[in-house]
Amino acid sequence: MNPLAHKLNETISKEAPHVYDMLSDLGKQIYFPKEGILSQSAEAKAKAKKFNATIGTALENGKPMHLKVIQDTLSAYNPKDIYEYAPPAGKPELRTAWRAKMIEENPSLKGKSLGNPIATNALTHGLSIVADLFTGPGDAVVIPDKNWENYELTFGIRRGAEIVNYPLYNSERRFNAEGLKEALLAQKSKGKAVVVLNFPNNPTGYTPDAEEGRSIVAAIKEAAEAGINVVAVTDDAYFGLFFENSLQESLAGSLAGLHERVLSIKVDGATKEEYVWGFRVGFITYVGQPEATLAALEQKTMGIIRATISSGPHPSQTFVLHALQSPDFPKQKQEKFDIMKGRANKVKALLDSGKYDGVWEYYPFNSGYFMCLQLKTVDAETLRVHLLDKYGIGTIALGETDLRVAFSCIEEENLEELFETIYQGVQDLGKVSVK
Repeated sequence: MNPLAHKLNETISKEAPHVYDMLSDLGKQIYFPKEGILSQSAEAKAKAKKFNATIGTALENGKPMHLKVIQDTLSAYNPKDIYEYAPPAGKPELRTAWRAKMIEENPSLKGKSLGNPIATNALTHGLSIVADLFTGPGDAVVIPDKNWENYELTFGIRRGAEIVNYPLYNSERRFNAEGLKEALLAQKSKGKAVVVLNFPNNPTGYTPDAEEGRSIVAAIKEAAEAGINVVAVTDDAYFGLFFENSLQESLAGSLAGLHERVLSIKVDGATKEEYVWGFRVGFITYVGQPEATLAALEQKTMGIIRATISSGPHPSQTFVLHALQSPDFPKQKQEKFDIMKGRANKVKALLDSGKYDGVWEYYPFNSGYFMCLQLKTVDAETLRVHLLDKYGIGTIALGETDLRVAFSCIEEENLEELFETIYQGVQDLGKVSVK
């Protein structure tokens, strides 16, 4: 084992032994190199005032070399803020700004030991880092039965983890905290579980309320008290898009410092929050651990980044930082939120009209980009294909009964036509009579 990895492991083992036990074999082996190209280049950047012949970039007239056809479209930005490599952990100013934003928007994080967010290539990359550091063959990853399908690829296929499902909703159509607890306690023999909490949920658009949130935290604490090490990951991809009386912040703060066997990890990003899907700017933040442990985990995270993508894209990090620093940012973000909330409310009004009760129910939703229909009379995939072929309408079929509809990408004035056409599609298939 590399001495640097050994030193990081010693630190974590001493400060937070249960967190050390959570690390995968790869997580224990990984480290961020202190010697080599990056460290020597950093030293040269600080001291080589005459000639700096260390890093693999090209300079011209003291600035990063660039093509005019590209710079003409980016003329508002200094070449040094878009062409140079970003540090593996991300642009320092952006990390600072995002940390301040997280604390402001999540009061439960105030006063908690909070690592510095590390920039990732959007949220999928952040989850992949979690998978690399904390999962291996046979480890349990606990997620609800209604989930983002990429979890299976990220944790199951890539890392060989066992995906453990529990029903998202209970009989009252509220979050099934009891099911979560049972799924966690079932891992007692393994002594470890990774739980991914994705609110607003993809595909249903559901976020628990405050009481349900407390039940989730209590379930995780009970698992920890039973001797299970819990890596609690909040996948906050759609953070902030809360349209009703639900939780208005991430559970990462409530999980921080909950128990010595609980590690809280917040994965979020500008992707959905700031409507910049193609920018691929996300963050991973460790919460509620001793400072030395936070620093060691960040070093291991940087090691994973160095070993995979080296560093994230600099231009998009600069663009996001520019937005966060703009005085117009809050107003513009509120305008987009209001549009999204209007669409969600319109969908709910249409579905509550009673017209469609004979053909579907809908799963509770109050946030995010999506909602999900539970079809009563037709197969979801059959309907999906029919809608696409006959009407040119795209939806997502999930299992036999569930059809996901993304209201985020449909103008409010078109929503009624959308659901009327889906309804017509069900009738076309001849499985239901018109009321």
